[in-house]
Amino acid sequence: MDPRSEVLLRQAELFQGSVLLAGLPADDLLGRLPDAHGWCWHAGDQAALDARFAERSHFGVNAPERGFDSAVVFLPKSKDLTDYILNALASRLAGRELYLVGEKRSGIEGAAKQLNPFGKPRKLDSARHCQLWQVTVANAPEAKSLESLAQEYELPLAEGPLKVISLPGVFSHGRLDRGSALLLEHLDKLPSGHLLDFGCGAGVLGAAVKRRYPHNQVTLLDVDAFAAASSRLTLAANGLDAEVMTGDGIDAAPMGLSAILSNPPFHVGVHTDYFATENLLRKAARHLKNGGELRLVANSFLKYQPLIEEHLGVCAIKAEGQGFRIYRAKRG
Repeated sequence: MDPRSEVLLRQAELFQGSVLLAGLPADDLLGRLPDAHGWCWHAGDQAALDARFAERSHFGVNAPERGFDSAVVFLPKSKDLTDYILNALASRLAGRELYLVGEKRSGIEGAAKQLNPFGKPRKLDSARHCQLWQVTVANAPEAKSLESLAQEYELPLAEGPLKVISLPGVFSHGRLDRGSALLLEHLDKLPSGHLLDFGCGAGVLGAAVKRRYPHNQVTLLDVDAFAAASSRLTLAANGLDAEVMTGDGIDAAPMGLSAILSNPPFHVGVHTDYFATENLLRKAARHLKNGGELRLVANSFLKYQPLIEEHLGVCAIKAEGQGFRIYRAKRG
């Protein structure tokens, strides 16, 4: 059981009614709170919740339409995303209770100040290295549309400027990260066919590739619903047509790919997690056709080359700079 869920269950009498659990972990919390429903934006967590609690968790970037009497927000990593989620729920909870739960190392103490616009927050519990805060919504705000919180920036590329639309909670919100910048400089000589942008974030790589290689089929894949929504906005802003998918890692990707491009994540919240990338490297060959290529950028300190060579074949370092390396390998 996630420690944040354990803290809620210490006060279980507060959560017996129609409560919405936003950003909930994929544990047994819904089993312990029979009238609760979830709102999830992580495809892996949603799949696990669906398997155990069918139709009790809503997936997407917007709060579910169904009514609720109170809501609990599991603190996201991003302050901007926390603001959006709190606003969306507080707008529907005038005079009722809104809760915020999170780990101390995730910054729950400071994040509790984000409840101030709605009323006077109070700390209900501190246990399992977590805190639980509550506010009675005295000042219900107008709900902000997600698109109104988007940040737009332009990248000067050889084919002309590329507009990037970034939403709260998406990796490197509002700016281009150094790893993607390096990979953008080395998108030459990609094989023709079906290309995948794995862990697409705001869709920078997928959009750049679709514009440079317009006759190729391009798919963008991310575990996060906000990333998928960002990618769709980025493609639309540039008049590009490509498929955007949510799914839990490379297992959700199409087969028969000509190339996989990735600037893969290694953090989930405040936790370091290499599983998604290592799983990609172990299974990329299954998704690539013969002669298909993996082109990946990663921090130089991450020792991915031996893993790529073990599962795919000879791996070359195509470029390096500013603490990053681009690895390139082909399926034999």
